[in-house]
Amino acid sequence: MPRLLVLCVFVAIFSYVSVSIEVCTSSLIPGAKGDQGEIGDDGDQGKLGKNGPPGLPGVPGESGLKGELGHTGKIGPTGDRGDKGDKGVDGPAGLKGKPGTMCDCGRYRKVVGQLDINVGKLGNAVKFVKNVVLGLRETEERYYLLVKEPKRFREASMNCKLRGGNLAMPKSTNINRLMADYVSQAGLTRVYIGVQTQTKGMDGSSHVYADSTPLQGFASWSQEEELQPNTNSSCVELLSTGTWAHVECEATMFFICEFPKSRRRRGGREAVASSSS
Repeated sequence: MPRLLVLCVFVAIFSYVSVSIEVCTSSLIPGAKGDQGEIGDDGDQGKLGKNGPPGLPGVPGESGLKGELGHTGKIGPTGDRGDKGDKGVDGPAGLKGKPGTMCDCGRYRKVVGQLDINVGKLGNAVKFVKNVVLGLRETEERYYLLVKEPKRFREASMNCKLRGGNLAMPKSTNINRLMADYVSQAGLTRVYIGVQTQTKGMDGSSHVYADSTPLQGFASWSQEEELQPNTNSSCVELLSTGTWAHVECEATMFFICEFPKSRRRRGGREAVASSSS
């Protein structure tokens, strides 16, 4: 009896295990492919992707319209003083003045004579100040001042203009000799003068003075410059011997300024002289 019971239990357990294996085996085998389902609705828009590489340059567009006129710029520096113009037409005669009163001028002759003496003394004093104290040289038309401040050509030219003149321009033999003696007596060998190369071309170089007038009629080039001009240097120096030579504009040296004499002052001096006589 106990053996039969054990056998029945064993058979039952074996049947249960075999059934479970069949169930598992049948569930793992894939079935036939089903029919295609319907297309679903559009999904939400995805996130923006990264920027792609830049494209090729496009064709240039047409030029735009011309813009409006801009604001007026600042006023430029004052130019050099121009040459004296021709004498104008005489104006109409003025109205007749009132008749003067009679006077005895003899009593004033002594005063006028004393004034003439004083004016002469004053002229000598002024000449002493100009020639000895200031070291000026002068002609009938101009004063010349040797400036013992080493400067480049452009700075020297500006310095003379700030003083009311220009770099000295030897336009004649006499003026050139006066300037050369001025340099020699000062113990110097060379100075800047107001002569500069204007253009360079196939036919050589042309020169102009500091007042923009062309170099004509007179020049005092050294023999070396006449035989082989130094076209690489556009500025000019005056030697104590009275000859000219080209020099680099960036070189620093002393220079001579020239100043025109006041015509009004000369005219007044002539008027005093004529009245005293």
